[in-house]
Amino acid sequence: MQGYITNINKARDEDLIITILTPRKQYTTYRFYGARHSTINLGYKIDFELQHSFKSKIPQLRSVLHLAKRWNIDRIRMYIWQQFVKFFYKHLKDIENIEEFYFKLLEESFEKWGEQNPKRIAIECYIKLLEFEGRLHSDFICFECEKKIEKDISLLRAFLPAHKECIYTDSYKLAHVKELFKNKTTLFFDDKEIERLWQILCEGF
Repeated sequence: MQGYITNINKARDEDLIITILTPRKQYTTYRFYGARHSTINLGYKIDFELQHSFKSKIPQLRSVLHLAKRWNIDRIRMYIWQQFVKFFYKHLKDIENIEEFYFKLLEESFEKWGEQNPKRIAIECYIKLLEFEGRLHSDFICFECEKKIEKDISLLRAFLPAHKECIYTDSYKLAHVKELFKNKTTLFFDDKEIERLWQILCEGF
């Protein structure tokens, strides 16, 4: 089967506890340090097998093959990717059976990550996630004062909309945010605005 490594924790004697997101399930697996293994890392897309044992509730990770892209050797792109994947782990933590949407969203990002500004890809995918979960506030009612936003707009964690006068932070053109929310495109944002949106995303899913 195939999946994305969303978390790695060290266990005893440098063994590893590895979380893998697959289309329908999130697996917690065990990898023994002493055995011969291929290299793995956070964010890798892998093909793998699981070996179950009556001695442990956690299956052993076996026969791992890294399904690499050329951009995986780009240090900056890989670092941003690892941050993005880690958000999925935190968001879906303690959930074993998941909807296929989350895997497909990572797949979509993974395929485009080497072609565009990765922070733009992450923001656009995050909007899709918020919409899927019913958390995208496209009515543009201010989170603080509960009045309609007519001009420039500010965004809080989870891209909650607010008047810039209500929360005293950076703002964006309302038309640009509407385009982002409706068509899932960051086309109308400049790189400085993308950096600010990325920082909001980094506050958590």
